[in-house]
Amino acid sequence: MQKIEHIGIAVKDFSVSIPLFEKLLNTNCYKTETVESEHVNTAFFQKGETKIELLESNSHEGVIAKFIEKRGEGIHHIAFDVADIDAEMKRLQEEGFTLLNTTPKQGADNKLVCFLHPKNTNGVLIELCQERK
Repeated sequence: MQKIEHIGIAVKDFSVSIPLFEKLLNTNCYKTETVESEHVNTAFFQKGETKIELLESNSHEGVIAKFIEKRGEGIHHIAFDVADIDAEMKRLQEEGFTLLNTTPKQGADNKLVCFLHPKNTNGVLIELCQERK
């Protein structure tokens, strides 16, 4: 793992949360994107090296809707940038971590992604991200 790529925050409503984070971070949202496979809309902010991803469910069946229903709005995951997602997935699986997907899948922001089960990571959902080339 090279660095924290972004912190994902589950929110109920972009019309409220995007302006709130624009004021908070004193910067504009630079990109919004829908990831249909996850039933989620994403909004990205960057402040220096730090990126924040807001996650809004676009379906009652989506993982973000279920997350907010159980826990409310808040930090959903921490994403780490990796150079070789396949090698990192293999290494972590050999170390005993449970992967939530067995092969990398397309995520937002032109990334290949894989999530680690929070039961192995002190309750924190971890995302591995590799820039698609």
